[in-house]
Amino acid sequence: MQVLKFGGTSVGSVQNMTNVKGIINDGTKKIVVLSAMSGTTNALVAISDTIKQAKTKEAIRLLDALYITYVDVLDDLLSNKTLYKEAEAYIQSVFNTLNEFVHQPFSQLLHNRMVSQGELLSTFLFSRFLQQEGVNAQLISALDFMRIDKSNEPDNFYIKQNLSRIINELPQADIYITQGFICLDADGCIANLQRGGSDYTASIIGAAINAEEVQIWTDIDGFHNNDPRFVNDTQAISNLSFDEAAELAYFGAKILHPQTVMPIREQNIPLRLKNTMAPNAHGTVITNSIHGEGIKAIAAKDGITAIKIKSARMLLAHGFLKRVFEVFEKYETAIDMITTSEIAVSLTIDNTNYLKEIIQELEQFAMVEVDAYRTIVCLVGNNIVFHPDTPKLFQILQDVNVRMIAYGGSNNNISLLINTSDKVETLRKLNRYVFEMEMV
Repeated sequence: MQVLKFGGTSVGSVQNMTNVKGIINDGTKKIVVLSAMSGTTNALVAISDTIKQAKTKEAIRLLDALYITYVDVLDDLLSNKTLYKEAEAYIQSVFNTLNEFVHQPFSQLLHNRMVSQGELLSTFLFSRFLQQEGVNAQLISALDFMRIDKSNEPDNFYIKQNLSRIINELPQADIYITQGFICLDADGCIANLQRGGSDYTASIIGAAINAEEVQIWTDIDGFHNNDPRFVNDTQAISNLSFDEAAELAYFGAKILHPQTVMPIREQNIPLRLKNTMAPNAHGTVITNSIHGEGIKAIAAKDGITAIKIKSARMLLAHGFLKRVFEVFEKYETAIDMITTSEIAVSLTIDNTNYLKEIIQELEQFAMVEVDAYRTIVCLVGNNIVFHPDTPKLFQILQDVNVRMIAYGGSNNNISLLINTSDKVETLRKLNRYVFEMEMV
């Protein structure tokens, strides 16, 4: 059995849903994981924010606009009167619930319950569309088997046992439809795997059923060797290792949720990235196998803040780094890059929620400098640290102000910290050197 995940754009219109139906209806058994229809989660988050700010009228206005969107989709999607009425009643019940939320005090639980409705709506509508088209499909709720533990990690035993039970209890089907992103927490309350978590859902399910393959379908044909938003004529990468894919996903390649590879890599379940709009394209296949050496791809991650921590007491002193790291651990703030000298530590973070508190604590034992609006440019490929062409990269970056370099921490990754204003030109310079020269 395969697991296929489709993002919000893939189910964002009736035409796209029809395309998805054509992709999945090939006579083989599979579990299909769906995101919310494009725009829905953003709308629900916006409504949640207005509730938090006690802007009841604005929340109702936004909710009414979203309701009209779904009524329009329903009119175009379902022609079968029985299925239409069933879906109409379901949409009405969901929006009745959302209207009740508007008049309740804001809480994180209410927010989680609200944003979960997007996936519940998309899967219900799509399952009824498949029934109308004569596809043997069953809808299963992720809230009946997807759970995280107290550490917010997947409760794999619970997931495997309950998913297997649910499938065995249902009538035999070719396709099982379920929601991405949403889950229960350790206390049984509605939670989620954070934004982009539908990819993660698919790989968790893939590991639970020991799938033949997990496929992530989106609107681009796999990982590209550079960011196509800023660089022309980028190329899809046919094969990546799990390590390479994880580096790219974490450092800015938006096509894949960073945690996606984790559940399936130990079982060596292939992960394939495919384009819904070009289903015959090869896409990118990710496995434990290594294909070639040298730089395969370049990615960029914005929103980075650099922190320089300087203290003469660091010189020949043990325990200084431990003290620094304890501050970031206290505020649950992850560090992306780090470099050290005799008397200073420079590091980067992408979460500034507790930046003020972190600086206050660091200043108790060191001088602190903070630089915002930075970008990490990441070069990824097997064994690139030892590749003979890699040192030449720094020659072409002599006109770029490189703030930090992480080189050697991983054989598959070199990271450069630059000003965000230099990002586009840096990506283009690297592209010309690494990829365009290869084709000459």
